[in-house]
Amino acid sequence: MKIRSVIVITEKSIWRSEVVKLAVLCLFSMLSIVCSSSTLLAQRGGPDLEHTKDSLEKVKELVEQKKAVLVDVRELVEWNAGHVKGAIYLPWRDLQDKFDEAKLREKLPKGAIIYTYCAVGYRSLRAGKIIEKYQYEVRPLKPGYEELVQAGFEGVKK
Repeated sequence: MKIRSVIVITEKSIWRSEVVKLAVLCLFSMLSIVCSSSTLLAQRGGPDLEHTKDSLEKVKELVEQKKAVLVDVRELVEWNAGHVKGAIYLPWRDLQDKFDEAKLREKLPKGAIIYTYCAVGYRSLRAGKIIEKYQYEVRPLKPGYEELVQAGFEGVKK
């Protein structure tokens, strides 16, 4: 994303005010930060992969038919506090830091839809983007663990 801004000031006297100079500099700094952040997100894979539009009923149906799997990308403490029965544990942090493609291929079935979930959807998207690079069909979920349990998925605790 590129944003180009041009500010034209016709009165030279307005530049005499230090407050106006500072405000203009702050505006350009903020625009620079916004542009840099958007570019960084696009490079790291965030906004171009979106949360699935599949209903939780549809997700449950596909999982029961073994056409899809749930992948929990939360931290171990969260997993131990409760996770969806049958979900595959693959923490987002491991995908980022200690990624092992062979381990990924060992854990995830080829040909199945991969539904990633976390607590609120952010890590689900990030993990989904990483997994997607290895030719998996990934559909990140916006609903987190609690919402999955409320929708009828069986929760288990370690």
